[in-house]
Amino acid sequence: MFNRVYIKSLISFDEVELELEKGLVVISGSSGAGKSILMDSILSSFGYGSAKASLCEISVDKPLNLKSEAYDLEEEITLKSIKKGKVRYYIDGQNISKKTLHGLFSPFVQYLSVRDKSGFDSSELIKLIDSRLISYNKSFKKLKKEYTKRYLNYKSKVDELQKIIENESKLLELVEFANFEIEKIEAIDPKIGEDEELLKVKQQLSRIDKVNDALKEANSIFALEESVGEVYRLLDKDSGAFVEMMNQLRADFEDIESLTEELAEVNIEEVLDRLEKISSLKNRYGSIEEALSYVEAKRKELTGYKNIERDKTMLESFLAMEFSELTVLVGRISQARKKEALKIEKELEVYLAELKLPPLEFLFELISIGELGQDRVDVSLNGSKATTLSGGEFNRVRLALMVVSLSGVKDGGVLILDEIDANVSGDESIAIANMIAKLSEVYQIFAISHQAHLASKANQHILVVKSEDRSRAIVLDKQGRIDEIARIVGGEKPNMEAMQFSKKLLEI
Repeated sequence: MFNRVYIKSLISFDEVELELEKGLVVISGSSGAGKSILMDSILSSFGYGSAKASLCEISVDKPLNLKSEAYDLEEEITLKSIKKGKVRYYIDGQNISKKTLHGLFSPFVQYLSVRDKSGFDSSELIKLIDSRLISYNKSFKKLKKEYTKRYLNYKSKVDELQKIIENESKLLELVEFANFEIEKIEAIDPKIGEDEELLKVKQQLSRIDKVNDALKEANSIFALEESVGEVYRLLDKDSGAFVEMMNQLRADFEDIESLTEELAEVNIEEVLDRLEKISSLKNRYGSIEEALSYVEAKRKELTGYKNIERDKTMLESFLAMEFSELTVLVGRISQARKKEALKIEKELEVYLAELKLPPLEFLFELISIGELGQDRVDVSLNGSKATTLSGGEFNRVRLALMVVSLSGVKDGGVLILDEIDANVSGDESIAIANMIAKLSEVYQIFAISHQAHLASKANQHILVVKSEDRSRAIVLDKQGRIDEIARIVGGEKPNMEAMQFSKKLLEI
């Protein structure tokens, strides 16, 4: 509930400070005094409309189901809007966007006006019927919970299957591309380290002529081998090291000759072509190792594509069986709803008669299975659907529906009504006042009204007055309420009869 409102510099209001009570809070006053301006400013603090006051601060009891991971919230929340050029919104001192603010509080702060025609969507009507059933029927509550859980799983599997079907047209291309990539790398058949060996061979081939010329010239050293050995013998020196060196040199030259013979047989064009292919792989994949890893990844990818086909078959089988099960569950839900709708129609008949309206009938239409079941629900009032009702009829029916939906509701939040009883007869006004009073047992209700019967039901009565273009909001005491209700009944200068009628309404 709202506990306190403080507003500064709001069009014709210099300052407003109100301590608010539970139940029904009626706001009345002469036309043009500023009632709607005041209410609009309060609403703007919850993201409805645009803020006009330089400062609006509201203290609110934290709703039981209000949760936010983004904001730290106290048990009594302070909402503040400050207008300096542009408007900034705060919740417990933390900056918050208007959209986020509205999203947080829209389930707990409802605004209904004569111009508003919400609340009769099929989903809203279904929620009304279901909440009534859940409040006393444990079997229905369990049934609904099971259906919702299974439907959401079913829906996720349907989405999964749809993605597979959408990708089927691309699947062939993906398979062909994977095979192409694998075949391209396998055709080259690279070996780890092969690139280094090929570069070495390329370098050797580029120097083979120079090696042969140098080797031919170097072989002349062996013609002097005997002479060098003779020197060692004449000097009586050990020639072992020299002999060993020459033998090693002879072996090395033989190896070099063998290598040159092998290189002479190598096709340089083939080496260069192979190097080019290996280089192209390295340029694309980074290295031979990465190219081989890519092949393995593509092989696994192909296996995955085969699994997709298998998964599709399994999903189709599961969905067929689950749809059959859901159809049974949704049939039981629909049957329970239709029975409950008949009960609601009987309860509504009493309230609608008081409102001078004919009985209401719930109309059920079978549709495709969805999260709320297989029902589309509408209402008919003497043959007129909700969309064709007049503004007055619409709001009276909506009030009656809200009253019969109170079962099981402990805290309805805050309900703001903008002249919802405007342009109705005396009997209708009494019926509307009684219904709003009943709603105020679970809602804190703020109602702008020009009707005496609703004002007399108020737990708190706030009068908005305007003098010399400045407006004020005053919480009325007993005498103030008598005077204001008398004004509503008898005009700006009520007579004795109006005063007596006012006292009678207030039972004073």
